Amino acid sequence: MSLVEIKHHMMQVKIASLTSLCVKFGTDEDTLRCMLSHWINKGCLRQCLKTPACGSKCVKCPSAATEIYEWI
Repeated sequence: MSLVEIKHHMMQVKIASLTSLCVKFGTDEDTLRCMLSHWINKGCLRQCLKTPACGSKCVKCPSAATEIYEWI
């Protein structure tokens, strides 16, 4: 996994959760967050935090599933 691979993937999908990115690139959350921060600092990517409840009161989603990244 490289920064360019992350860039190309995000340019294609436009928006993705941290969980889906971890699965796609086969890495852990902390490593991926560090790499994503490169693109955030360049102004190409932004992090959108959703509330854990997706409109319901169950709150069963893991926090990584509610951590969303959007290619700008």
